[in-house]
Formats: sequence, structure tokens, C-alpha cells
Amino acid sequence: LEDHGLEVTTAANAQQAFQVLGSIQPDLVISDIMMPGMDGYQFLQQLRQMEAHSHLPVIFLTAKGMTADRIQGYRAGVDAYLPKPFDPDELVAVVDNQIQRSRAVSLPAVVARELDSIRQTLAELTPSSQSSGATGTAKLEPHASQPPPIQVDLTQRQREVLEKVAEGLMNKEIAKQLNVSVRNVEKIVTSLLNKTGTSTRTELVRYAITYGLIDL
Repeated sequence: LEDHGLEVTTAANAQQAFQVLGSIQPDLVISDIMMPGMDGYQFLQQLRQMEAHSHLPVIFLTAKGMTADRIQGYRAGVDAYLPKPFDPDELVAVVDNQIQRSRAVSLPAVVARELDSIRQTLAELTPSSQSSGATGTAKLEPHASQPPPIQVDLTQRQREVLEKVAEGLMNKEIAKQLNVSVRNVEKIVTSLLNKTGTSTRTELVRYAITYGLIDL
């Protein structure tokens, strides 16, 4: 897949996969069925219950090739099913097809939810207008940032990415504007989440505004 220009992030099991999904927004998930601990069916069931990732296309790669196994996979909500051994070119074709279909159908809704959440955060934390007597003119109260509970030192690049996140941009848009790779943006966002002790982009923006890490 990487030879065809796709960026791949791997996980050894379902638990690690959920940790990865907590910091990135992939276009697609490829999973085996037989895994240590949680199997592919259980992983898919939990994935479909996660609002942020329920839309993701999922491809099962497995040595199981019986019809009953494929039916179980489709009933679990898998989008494509390739029994091993498979032709690598077929995998690439299936991945490309699933990504294109997903972008056409669900990406606008995902972006809209992300933007709405960040807009709500900005609306709650930006200065509010107050009435000034009978004239009805508005007076803006200055926004006073609080000192962060922990020392947060940001590099120039981290600050640039943080500002783009606060604008509601997704990783690919940020990468394009800053002329860096998507993978690099993902690593920076993960670092920002770790530094601030937040778990979502919305929480990150709220933290950044509250503690003055970015200018409004």
C-alpha cells in the first residue's frame, strides 16, 4: 500500500488500534479476524459504536474463506472481505474504491460535526457582547486567559498546527497549507493532545483558548 502512495499506521491488536484511532482520523481500516484478545468481529462492533469512527470503511483480511465466515463479516458491518491469499493489486483496488466512496458519502458530515463542535467551543470562550445602556451598542469584555495547570512549551510548528486545528481544519487541509505530510501533522496533533492532557481536537481547542496558547 505504501508503494502506491498510501500512508499506513499499524497496530498489533484491537486495543492498540483503538489507541491509534484516538489520535488520528484514518480514511479506512484494514483488519484481520483472528487476533490476540478481541477478534475482528468484536473490534468492528465496537468501532461501529464510536461516533467519530462509525463511518470508516473496514476491510477484513483473513485466512478464513468459507461462505459462512464471509456472511458473518458482512452482517457485522464489514465493507469488503478479502480471503488470504489475495492479489496485492486487488487489495489496492479495493482500498482505493472504499476510500473514494467513503469520501463522497460521509466525509462532509464528519467535517461538519468537527467544525460545529469547534465553533461551539469558540462561541463559549470568545468575548461576549454586553448591552451598553439605551443606545444598544455592544461592548466587548476582554478575554482573560488563565495560566495553564502544567507547563506547556510549544514549538513554532506545533503552534501553527494548533492554530489550524482551532480554525476547524482537518489534518489533510493542515498538511496542504503548511506544506508538510499528513503523517507529520498527525504526529504533531498527537503530541499536542499529550502535552495538554486532552483526548479530542475540541478539548484541545478549548484548552488552548482557555490558557492562552493561541490568540483569538
